[in-house]
Amino acid sequence: MRRRRAVTLAVAGGLALAAIVGTSGYALGSTFGTSTTAAVDSRLGSGGASGSTSGGSGTGSGGSASGQGNSPYLLIPGQGSSGYGQYGSGGTSTDTSTDAVAASAAQKKGVVTIVSQLGYQSAESAGTGIILTSDGLILTNNHVVEGSTATQVTDETTGKTYKATVVGTDKTHDIAVLQLQDASGLTTASLEKSDSAAVGDAVTAVGNAGGTGDLVAAAGTVAAVDQTITTQSEAGVDGETLSGLIQVDADIVSGDSGGPLLDAQGDVVGIDTAASSGSADITGFAIPISTALDIAAQIEAGTETDTIEIGYPGFLGVELAQTPTGYGSAYGSATGRSGSGASAGSATSGATIGGVIEGTPADEAGLTAGDVITAVNGTPVSSADDLTKIVGQMEPGEVVTLTWTTASGTSQTAAVTLIQGPAA
Repeated sequence: MRRRRAVTLAVAGGLALAAIVGTSGYALGSTFGTSTTAAVDSRLGSGGASGSTSGGSGTGSGGSASGQGNSPYLLIPGQGSSGYGQYGSGGTSTDTSTDAVAASAAQKKGVVTIVSQLGYQSAESAGTGIILTSDGLILTNNHVVEGSTATQVTDETTGKTYKATVVGTDKTHDIAVLQLQDASGLTTASLEKSDSAAVGDAVTAVGNAGGTGDLVAAAGTVAAVDQTITTQSEAGVDGETLSGLIQVDADIVSGDSGGPLLDAQGDVVGIDTAASSGSADITGFAIPISTALDIAAQIEAGTETDTIEIGYPGFLGVELAQTPTGYGSAYGSATGRSGSGASAGSATSGATIGGVIEGTPADEAGLTAGDVITAVNGTPVSSADDLTKIVGQMEPGEVVTLTWTTASGTSQTAAVTLIQGPAA
């Protein structure tokens, strides 16, 4: 079993994509290379940058203010870099070449395209999903919906679009389950529930390539099984390690995340999850369908574990101050479910606030950038990591008492009601 190191490419320009760095570089994902805005407001990010890859070139813009910091959103095949904006957008690809073809009616069976609004990032993401039940239970990658505040799903068999909610997520294993609203009579995907993929097997990756909303199919073969990759941020911070993956030479690209990897009989044997970037060699990775279904069953049953979160997290609405490695809490959440585990870049004991999102509980309580949260419900907070973990145990609607010290040194206390946050 070979190990590979990866780089996360989350929502640069709207398509969720993560990449593995190595000889070739690899990428996890799905993305819009089209027009999405960069920062939520002037507190986020700075500067824009242009960039290119072997897949094409593009430009990207970061936030409008100062306060740099390495973005966790990196280069996407055929797109420009997002620069240093925390929520910077990617550019539009100029590369239209592909070995993929339009998916057939049989290949579209039980497949959906997904578009998520990332409300706190002023962006949107695109990906793919698999229909598990006739009433609209959908399987996809977590990174397709991570940070989403609203999600629309289109059944590619009928063309009908539905609103969707996140039933639960497993960030560690990159799995999410959605539920379509008012759905019935849907055609489900044909699933091969055993670990049947073997080296040399013919496979086809189906997905929302490029986030266009049109499904394409890319043929290939299984190159290896039981592969392990480790995602890594641009700043060199390790992310999640995904194991037991199917490695293929199918041309999996941005937007395919969450889509089915089909065997020669048209059965789903895996979920398209990662793909090569910046190399002539085509290498893709898929999560075995049996692994994904085991996690989906736990989510559907409402079983929370160390890695599985059910529903949406409670949301405070603070952006934690940047760490020495360039990272603060994602989405200004302090939700505990973003997995940031960041520590404030200040010597002060507590969680230093880098910014506050307008209209959130933190904003209504009067918290501002530079304040330091020192306690939640009387429990001491010594770092951003503490705040993340404490609030992460709470649900939307819970009333919590915050204690903080202002930049001028004044101690303040206020009770706030957590709202529903973006998907973890």
